[in-house]
Amino acid sequence: MINRVILMGRLVADPELKTTNTGISVTSFRIAVDRNYVKAGEQRQADFFDIVAWRSSAEFVCRNFSKGSLIAIDGQLQSRNYQTKDGQNRTAIEVVADNVSFTGERRDTSAGTYGGGYSQAPRVNNYGGSQVAPEAPAVPQQPAAYSAGSADDFQAMPLDDDLPF
Repeated sequence: MINRVILMGRLVADPELKTTNTGISVTSFRIAVDRNYVKAGEQRQADFFDIVAWRSSAEFVCRNFSKGSLIAIDGQLQSRNYQTKDGQNRTAIEVVADNVSFTGERRDTSAGTYGGGYSQAPRVNNYGGSQVAPEAPAVPQQPAAYSAGSADDFQAMPLDDDLPF
């Protein structure tokens, strides 16, 4: 069986860190994910998803993200039943985050704005803490062959009928 969900969207409210009776950190938050298709003359539509993060992932989210932050989530879809205060049975469908990542945008806390990129993109998972992606160069560099290429850089390919496709 396969149950994987990968989403990238913006938080609709500041996440709030809570602790269970046994001392485990948890946070629930909602993200808005824009739809790719926009009908002519209409505004872009978004879907809203409830996310639950546990342990170090919950702490990571609450420490580094706020309303409007772009976030990437990798997790599993889960449903649970509960009863409202007036006795009605309800079903909640949530994404339980296994990995939470920055998406290349960071908040400048001094200016209160978003912009720029991370040279290292930290990720946090529920299985042992944070991971750090390999460091990317600050300015993308093109390989020398692209910037000073010529027709002599290519090798002639033999034309026989035994092609692999």
